[in-house]
This record gives sequence, structure tokens and C-alpha cells, in this order.
Amino acid sequence: MLKGGIVAYQFPELLPTIIVFQYNPDEVTRSLQMRGASGGGRGDANRVNGPPEETLSFTVEIDAADQLEHPAQNALAVANGLHPIIAALEGLTYPPYPLVIANQALAFAGSAFILGEQSPLALLVWGPRRVLPVQVQSLSIREEAFDQKLNPIRAKVEISLKVLTYRDLSITNPGYWVYMASFTQKEVMAALNTFEDATEIRSLLPI
Repeated sequence: MLKGGIVAYQFPELLPTIIVFQYNPDEVTRSLQMRGASGGGRGDANRVNGPPEETLSFTVEIDAADQLEHPAQNALAVANGLHPIIAALEGLTYPPYPLVIANQALAFAGSAFILGEQSPLALLVWGPRRVLPVQVQSLSIREEAFDQKLNPIRAKVEISLKVLTYRDLSITNPGYWVYMASFTQKEVMAALNTFEDATEIRSLLPI
């Protein structure tokens, strides 16, 4: 079975942070909200202002029990519990640390020019037909068990993601092309949607 995950790029760094879901979520909730054209007049009822706003929500469970059963082979888990993967997930919501430090130094020096801080470009990888550029809307982390050093060893993370579209990303952003590839994939899947009763339904249409 394929495992889902999130791949995050913090440009200009080319080495991504890869977060593999230890257990695939049992369910994913997807919400699509159409963006209607504002100020449309009569005859514009079917006009839209770009693709819908899509959000995905799911819960990821992580557990260090398997690693702790074999401490000799899993020194990292023994020393830190789930702190590394939790920190990686939280990092999806933060600007890059080096840029924060650079901006603080510029601010202390009295500079009027402060570099803009951006969160990482995150790609949700949910099977070969769903690779989407996303922005983390919220994380809710429930730590349920701890070791003797109070490292979390079992946790549930509720994640809400907003899908970034060609309206959100510039054409020079790699996420733009990831979304367009997903858009193309969606069109291909829709074309494969066939029903045995299609002929009968068409016969009932007035047009």
C-alpha cells in the first residue's frame, strides 16, 4: 500500500522536507466552494471567477511504539520520541528560520527594508493521481502518551489544507505547474466517467 505524505520546499533550498504518514488517514474530507463572478449581470449565472476554493481535512496518527520496542536500532526515537515529525509538521506553518534571523538583524540595525517571510511550498502527495500544492490552514496536535523524559510517543494531528491554484501562484512558481498537472489529471478522470444509462438520460434532455 502506498503511503501518503507532504513534501515541503523552502526556496532557495532545493532539498525538501519529506513527511511520510506512518498510517494513512482513514478518511479525508474535501470541501469545494465555487467562486462566482462578482458583479455579474443577467446571463452571467454560470460564470465563475476561476477554480473553486478547495480545502482538505484529515487526521494523521503517529506512534513511536514500534521503534521503542527495538531501542538499539532506533536511538533517535528513544532520545526524542515524536518531536522530530511533530516539529516538521509545525514547520509547514512557519517562515524560514534563517530569514527570520536575518530580518531581526536588519530590524536591530534600523533598516527600512525587511525581506518578506513566506511559508514553505507544500505538496500533498495522496497517490499518483493527487499531488497538489497546498497551504496549511491549521494544525491541531493531540499528544496522547509520553515517555519518562516527557517526549510524546503517541499523537494525533488534525490537518486542514487549502489547495493553491493557478490563481494563487505565479507562473514561475513550481507549484503552479503541479496544480496544472493535477487539473489535467482531473479532466482525464472526468472523461473516463461513463454510465450505461447515458443514452437514456440524453433522450430526456430538451436540448
